[in-house]
Amino acid sequence: MVKVALFVRLEAKPGKEKEVEQFLLGGLPLVQAEPATTAWFGIRLGPSTFGIFDAFPDEAGRQAHLAGKVAAALMAQAGDLFSTPPSIEMVDVLAAKLPG
Repeated sequence: MVKVALFVRLEAKPGKEKEVEQFLLGGLPLVQAEPATTAWFGIRLGPSTFGIFDAFPDEAGRQAHLAGKVAAALMAQAGDLFSTPPSIEMVDVLAAKLPG
């Protein structure tokens, strides 16, 4: 069961949309190695607006993810890929349907 999540909004710099898409695709193998990341989605919200939504069973899992490889890569590439700093929102999950 998931109880907490992150919603990260990403605004690509003009001309960097494909690179942001590739960054998100490349993040999947990294989060697959995180046992407490129950669900992870790299999403496109518009032509230059992207996002990440991920969910965790508890706060410890969320904090482990924030200290992990995807978060480090995101912050390392933020200046090159994004027109504004990533907006990271910590959210509570009220209801969820997951496989299994």
